Amino acid sequence: MPVLRGAVTFSRFLVEPAEGAAADLKRSLSRALKARAFAPIDRRSEEERAAGFVELENHDATEFSAGALFYGEYALFGYRIDTIKVPGPVLRAEVDKWAAAFEKEKGRPPSRGEKGENRSSLRQVLRNRAVPLTKVHDVSWNLKSRQLQIWAASRKAVEEVLNAVETGFKVKLTPLIPASAAARMGIDEATLGPTAELIGVELAAELPVEVSHGEA
Repeated sequence: MPVLRGAVTFSRFLVEPAEGAAADLKRSLSRALKARAFAPIDRRSEEERAAGFVELENHDATEFSAGALFYGEYALFGYRIDTIKVPGPVLRAEVDKWAAAFEKEKGRPPSRGEKGENRSSLRQVLRNRAVPLTKVHDVSWNLKSRQLQIWAASRKAVEEVLNAVETGFKVKLTPLIPASAAARMGIDEATLGPTAELIGVELAAELPVEVSHGEA
């Protein structure tokens, strides 16, 4: 829970309403989170992944009451991703063990159909035993300044949470980086660069100057 208990890599964005956004985001926040709340993987299905919003301090809760969601000017919540997968080598070892027992009992090796049917059954057994791998990425949203932070280190994770927020709340997230700020202010990105104060006046004076000579 990096938002409340320490520091970790995060990405910062400016939140701007898109077409269809609610007039009062704060009042609609809980409803939007519930609509895309996390639901556990259905072990009877073939799905290997589940993702959705959860409460910040209880990653199994999706009620999003005001007391659990709002901290002063901030809305704090998490984006949970569960994955469950049966490793291939483990499944093969179980199938081989079953095949050896089958041949010992029946006096013949199992047919391809028998082996395939048992493989599916064994996979389901292993799937039911497997513990899902859970990752939760914190999200902090300052509703007053319209700034949102996604606490994740990987670019892939940031993009997934970003897409979920944009889709769920009908907003546009613009990265708060110098290039984006310059674009909003109408400043040419090519003019951005370190100042003399930043690199040192003496060092700046020693840097070569590019001269355009034109055509002869």
